[in-house]
Amino acid sequence: MNFLAKLSKLIIRFMPFIILIVAVIAFFVPQSFLWASNRLPLFVGIVMFGMGMTIRFNDFKIVFSRPKDVLIGTLLQFTIMPILAFVLVKLFQLPPELALGVILVGACPGGTSSNVMTYVAKGDVALSVGITLVSTLLAPIVTPFLTWILANSWFEISFGQMLFSIVQVVIIPILMGLYFQHALGRYATKIDDLILPIVSVLALIFIAGGAVAANVGKLMTAGILVGAVVILHNLLGYAIGYFAAKKLGFNLAKQKALAIEVGMQNSSLSTSLAITNFTLENVLPSAIFNVWHNISGPILAHILSHKEEKLPKL
Repeated sequence: MNFLAKLSKLIIRFMPFIILIVAVIAFFVPQSFLWASNRLPLFVGIVMFGMGMTIRFNDFKIVFSRPKDVLIGTLLQFTIMPILAFVLVKLFQLPPELALGVILVGACPGGTSSNVMTYVAKGDVALSVGITLVSTLLAPIVTPFLTWILANSWFEISFGQMLFSIVQVVIIPILMGLYFQHALGRYATKIDDLILPIVSVLALIFIAGGAVAANVGKLMTAGILVGAVVILHNLLGYAIGYFAAKKLGFNLAKQKALAIEVGMQNSSLSTSLAITNFTLENVLPSAIFNVWHNISGPILAHILSHKEEKLPKL
């Protein structure tokens, strides 16, 4: 038990570096992870199952006890990142298949690791959990709708097919996780602490490795351009989320939570949607985002952890 606990903490601590190393290996030796590229929806389902296993009744309480904060955060999530994605792909004149990939990332809910990053940043963790929960549950409707609105001029978007894909890889696994959590009772906490972090990180590793391995050719020709768009998308999401929260009069802890919640996208979901609804070329922005935000997130969280609320001058 002690070994598993230490291993879980170690894996979570070094997750960004592990994912970066895996991405490099997948780029130079794509055969090592090509097998994973056809199983990305399965790995996303595993991550979502893990999310379902970790959801507690108190997570729903924040939605009802602070509905205004959660609603504002969710609105920021589903407006800032999609609009930013659309503006950036137009500004950089990305090819249609890559533009769609960036818009898919922007239209997805918050990243599953945003709650951990908010905790590290000393932000409002309860608010972060509430926004992630609500935005993820709204994703089956909102994500296909936003993708259709913003990308329909490039590709024929099937709202129903995308909705069905998200129900399969997000909603059903989350509901299964909730069921198993209830069925296992007190043993669920031990699984959450000891096993789920390892399984979830492994799934994220295979998602990153599979997505990169499937797009080595595109990375060599358009990697720098797409990388610039993805990095700008992420960093501007952090900045606009933070300053929007500040302008709305939120305290520092909420500002930190909203910056991270807005900027960190569920790129694993966008990867799965690209695979199941479009082509492997659409996966490239998600693959880069998946690697990048696992680097930028911890760095931002570390910087924000040293930022404290200024006391009023006497």
